[in-house]
Amino acid sequence: MSANGYRDYFKVLELERGADADAVKRSFRKLARQYHPDVNPGDKSAEAKFKEISEAYEVLSDPDKRRRYEQFGQYWGSAGSAGSGAGAGVDVDFGRYGNFDDFINDLLGRFGGPAGGGGFGGAASPGGFGFSSGFPGGFGGPSGFGGGAAGRSQPVNLDAEATIHLSLSEAFRGCERTLAVNDERVQVRIPPGVKGGSRLRLKGKGNLQPGTGRRGDLYLTLQLQDHPIWTLDGDQLRADLPLSLDELSLGAEVRVATPEGEATVQVPAGMGVGRTLRLKGKGWPLKDGRGDLLLTLSLHLPPEFSEPEKELLDQLRQVRSSDPRREWMNAARL
Repeated sequence: MSANGYRDYFKVLELERGADADAVKRSFRKLARQYHPDVNPGDKSAEAKFKEISEAYEVLSDPDKRRRYEQFGQYWGSAGSAGSGAGAGVDVDFGRYGNFDDFINDLLGRFGGPAGGGGFGGAASPGGFGFSSGFPGGFGGPSGFGGGAAGRSQPVNLDAEATIHLSLSEAFRGCERTLAVNDERVQVRIPPGVKGGSRLRLKGKGNLQPGTGRRGDLYLTLQLQDHPIWTLDGDQLRADLPLSLDELSLGAEVRVATPEGEATVQVPAGMGVGRTLRLKGKGWPLKDGRGDLLLTLSLHLPPEFSEPEKELLDQLRQVRSSDPRREWMNAARL
């Protein structure tokens, strides 16, 4: 500390200015273990150093406090909201923690985590999956360090979550994905027939609590990407079936696509646009078999008719016996 009371919090944490949040957290963990009073019993200088690094971490891990600290230096505490004085120190009651890791996790939760908690592995992995977890804010117990079971704090929530985006083909057939979790490569097998919003649990692949070996579970939420043809509707797979004017009017036997190849269906005459054909057992994989494939009939007109087609359509117009708008006109009157 300088003569005017200014603390260089970066030097306190043995960091260069501009160090990112992850570097701040790593340095605090290292120094906290080095100077913790339980590791240095009766050493007042170590206890003072421990409180100093805790104070530095409290400031540098908070984006708003750090911004004011870097902008205003020794006067940062009076440059923001009331009650945020600089150099106030960190009041640490060591007796309220069951063990050292509970204390570290509580500090990280109070100083550095969202919504009162911070997770190990909260940063996005190289594969683009965002992991998150939360630590409860109510750590503490009546006994000091090394106390019995009655004095231990509540268990830390080490579970993590991630979202995986799958193509419809991957979800239909199943696939494998490799995730990076806490510097570990985790192989995930996605079974066939998963649906959007479903969750998979990987036991013992969540966040790791340093010093204890405890590890939570990893929960994966699956999201399905849109497909240009197929839409999953509950247990049924849907698609529009384009038909020509003659097929839709006169009926026809037509070849259609399914997720695993082709099939032949009979389109009855005069079904009309919007009606649905059902192909049983040709749809989405289910636990007890396959769902149905639903094809909604639609009219497909070419960008331009050939001259023979135009002549036939003109003949149809001249001999047509029904008015397609008669009922519509009657119903439209107010």
